[in-house]
Amino acid sequence: MLVFLFWLSLLGSVFSYLIYPLVLMLLPKRKQASLPDPVKNGDWPTVSLIVTAHNEEGRIREKIENCLRLDYPDLEILVASDCSTDATDSIVGEYRDHNVLLARAEERKGKEHAQHQAILRSSGEILVFSDVATAIPEDAIRKLVRYFADPAVGAVSSEDRFVSRDGGVVGEGAYVRYEMWLRRLESARSGIVGLSGSFFAARRDICLNHWDIYSPSDFNTALNSAREGLVAVTAPDVLGYYQDVADASREFHRKVRTIIRGITAVSRHPEVLNPLRFGAFAFQVFGHKLMRWAAPWFQIVLLVTSLLLAGKGGIYFLALVAQLAFYGMVFAGYVYPPLRGHPAVKIPYFFVQVNIATVHAMVSFLSGRRMTVWTPSQR
Repeated sequence: MLVFLFWLSLLGSVFSYLIYPLVLMLLPKRKQASLPDPVKNGDWPTVSLIVTAHNEEGRIREKIENCLRLDYPDLEILVASDCSTDATDSIVGEYRDHNVLLARAEERKGKEHAQHQAILRSSGEILVFSDVATAIPEDAIRKLVRYFADPAVGAVSSEDRFVSRDGGVVGEGAYVRYEMWLRRLESARSGIVGLSGSFFAARRDICLNHWDIYSPSDFNTALNSAREGLVAVTAPDVLGYYQDVADASREFHRKVRTIIRGITAVSRHPEVLNPLRFGAFAFQVFGHKLMRWAAPWFQIVLLVTSLLLAGKGGIYFLALVAQLAFYGMVFAGYVYPPLRGHPAVKIPYFFVQVNIATVHAMVSFLSGRRMTVWTPSQR
C-alpha cells in the first residue's frame, strides 16, 4: 500500500507541471486562420476599454493617461468603479471630454459586478478589460484586436511581464514565464483555461451571455467562449506590464484570494469538467486547475511515504534525499532572506509559497470562505 501511495503521489505531484504539458504537446493543434491586417482595409472593429477600479485615487490618473496614449481609432474608455469612496470617480469625471466614461457600481459586490455595469454601458464590438496597475503599450490594442479576425476566437489574453522594483528577475518572473509557455500550448489546442485578468479582450456577445459576477472574469470568459464553440487564445505579441506588490505578505493573501476564486468558479460550473460537452477543454481544466490545486497534497503524501520507504530501496532513498535538499533550500531562504536572490533558492522558495497559498485557500474554501469583494493589490 505504501509503495502504491508513493508512486501515486509522485505522479500527482508532477502531473500539472510536467505530464500535463507533455500530453498537450502530443495533442494535434487546431487550425488557425491567418490574421489579416485591418489597417490596410480600414476595417477596425469598435472597441471599448474597461478599467476596473476601487479607491484608486492615487493611480487612476496615470492609468487614464496611459489609456489615452493608446493608438486605436475612436477608442471608448470606461472606468468601472466598484463603489469607490475616495476621489476616484471625480478624477474620472475630469476626462469626460476625452471619451472617458464612468460606470459606477452603487453596491460593492466585487470586480466582476463592476465590470458588468461597464459592459452594459459599453458600445464596442470588442471589449478590452484591464486593471489600474497594468501598463499597456501604445500599439497593444491594435495587436490584440487582430486576433478576432479569426472567427473561431472568442477571447484573447495578453501575456504578463513581471517587473521587480530593481528591474531584476525574481521567482514569480520565472513562474510567470512558465505559465505563459503553458498558455501557448493550450492556446494552440482547445484554448487557454484562464486569461490574464489584468489585460484581456473578448467579443461583446461572449461578455453579455452567461456573465457570472461570482466567478473570476478571466476564467469565466474562457469558459463562455468554450460554451459558444469558440476558443480563448493567448497573444504572445501583446504584453501587459505590472510590478510586484509593495508588501510581500499582501502578495501571499492575493494568491490565496485568487485560488479561492478559482476553486469557487469550478465549483459553480462543474459541467466544464465534462469531456462529452467540452471535449479537450475539459481535460485542460482538469490538468491545469484541479491537478495544480491537488499538487501540494500529493507532495505531502510523497514526503511521508518516502520517509517510510527510505530503507526499502535506492529509488525511495534518492527520492527522500532530493525532497530534503529541495525543502532545505527553501528553509535556508526563509531563515536567511538574502539567499532568496540566488536562482537555486528563489524558484523553490516561490514554488513552496504558491503551494502553501493553495493549501490555505482550499482549507478556507472548504470552511465556507468565499471571495467576492475585491481589493486591488498595492504595487
